[in-house]
Amino acid sequence: MNDITQQGYVRTQLTADGIAHIEFFHPNHNSLPSLLLQGLVDAFAAAGQEPAVKAVVLRSAEHKTFCSGASFDELVAIRDLETGHAFFSGFGRVINAMRQCPKIIVGRIHGKAVGGGVGLAAGTDYCLASQYASVRLSELAVGFGPFVIGPAVERKVGTSAFSQMALNPDEWQTAAWAKDKGLFQESFDTVEQLDAYLLHFTQKLASYHPEALLELKKIFWQGTEHWDTLLYERAAISGRLALSDFTRNAIESFKKK
Repeated sequence: MNDITQQGYVRTQLTADGIAHIEFFHPNHNSLPSLLLQGLVDAFAAAGQEPAVKAVVLRSAEHKTFCSGASFDELVAIRDLETGHAFFSGFGRVINAMRQCPKIIVGRIHGKAVGGGVGLAAGTDYCLASQYASVRLSELAVGFGPFVIGPAVERKVGTSAFSQMALNPDEWQTAAWAKDKGLFQESFDTVEQLDAYLLHFTQKLASYHPEALLELKKIFWQGTEHWDTLLYERAAISGRLALSDFTRNAIESFKKK
């Protein structure tokens, strides 16, 4: 459905049993520049409208990192509020596309997830991971916070665990911790075990009544109808903070590491 080849890609492969595998890749630790974020938005919209699709799997290409979050190259290029707002709205649009997609979305988190990558995991309806899928919200370390993805993460793990992650931007939490807090439903010792269970689970999903799955999806996301506005407003906070001297200095220090 979608194929973006400039600096990475977003691709959708539909299996014979009706599972749409939406895969993204970027050479920089599977980071997501704006172009790929829009590709994900389009892919979820297309999968949701395709009658042959019974469920969706979100995955990234084989790299040790599932997703390192937003593109730092774009972040350092922000010079005005409008550009900053647009940049940080990217993940908000993806999360809202996942929320509004009428198909159940299963996450395949094979490796580390940082910042916006945690937001992607939180935006799925059912999330499977390997033991290598440590998670970290790194935003505070570079001068802003996980404002846009915060509602999705907090919805899954609760305010206490979200606070723990947000206020400890340098601290990795294990996949076992993420499972205990509800971000992941299952965590496996190996990626091979993850994929075996993913196949089993999605085949079961494909056998269920599509209308029943649709109604469950609506129930899962009740109370989030205002997120179109909320995530847009949250992006404005990050966009403003990204222009501060504190953030610019923090990013320069981070890039030198």
